[in-house]
Amino acid sequence: MNLGIKSIENDRKQLIAWYQQNKRDLKKKKSKDPYKIWISEVMLQQTTVAAVIPFYEKFMARFPTVETLAKASIEDVYVMWAGLGYYSRARNLHKAAIEINNQILSGYGFPQSYQQLLELPGFGPYTSRAVSSLAFGEKTGVLDGNVIRVLSRKYGIDSDWWQTTARNELQNLVDQLAQTNSVSELNQGLMELGATVCTPKKVLCLMCPWVKTCVTRKEDKIATRPRQRPRAEFEIWQWDFQVQIQRKKSTTEIFLAENRTTPFLKKNWLPLSKAQKLKSKPKKYDLKHGVTKFDIFCKVTVNEKSARPKSKEIPGKWVNINKVAEINPTSLMKKIIGL
Repeated sequence: MNLGIKSIENDRKQLIAWYQQNKRDLKKKKSKDPYKIWISEVMLQQTTVAAVIPFYEKFMARFPTVETLAKASIEDVYVMWAGLGYYSRARNLHKAAIEINNQILSGYGFPQSYQQLLELPGFGPYTSRAVSSLAFGEKTGVLDGNVIRVLSRKYGIDSDWWQTTARNELQNLVDQLAQTNSVSELNQGLMELGATVCTPKKVLCLMCPWVKTCVTRKEDKIATRPRQRPRAEFEIWQWDFQVQIQRKKSTTEIFLAENRTTPFLKKNWLPLSKAQKLKSKPKKYDLKHGVTKFDIFCKVTVNEKSARPKSKEIPGKWVNINKVAEINPTSLMKKIIGL
């Protein structure tokens, strides 16, 4: 879809003016600092602005610069991330910070284009474009769930937006809107509009800057746009854990290894385990856990060892049971230890 020049200009002007009057606190605090923008956008992928603010402030107080984050241990990062979930994002933040800091020390500075940012761990198309446009003014549009909903409704688009071709068409559309020196305000306005006004169900059309030109409102199709993505079929898995513990005079240790046996919770430090995909729910299990499209039924067997296995026998490490959360803060690990 190619928008007319006059239409684009009017839409930009209305949206930017609306955003400047309605932006929320976290958006104001981000300024043009690419590091702050990056951290806040990653946090906002999983929860609301109101919920993110205390986590963001705590995280930034502990890691005020990319250098401080790069030099921290992953255990410290986990502690500051605790409560947000999706700990793979915390790991990727740490890995990317190390790479970015190395580039800064080498004299290249913080990567400025979304193509450069895409090369970093955890930087997908949305995060890369958000940082490059909001911090450095690169004229590229952001495309997340909120923006997809806004564009679909505003321009009357019925497409399978989760498919590559349709998504590319939406990206082309938002890129047309983003050809402005005020690209930061334009992109933030789109995200803000989708998060606060053009929401999935309780739509506040009268507060929208595009209320008079919205195709979907004219057609009375708000309830059906954008199309609903087909739900992925749930997979049922059985995961059997062999928990090895070792008691000492003053401490109890648990043996953990990096998980490489399942398509979920990869590289998490967990007790030794075996997993298999099932066709139906098992009759006996000790605990249930859910990860995206996976229903996981776990059996936990505890084995007290009187001697440490040699490092060459089993790749892993013994960890003080009171410090497991510093290595694996997931709710699954908490459930296993709690049995």
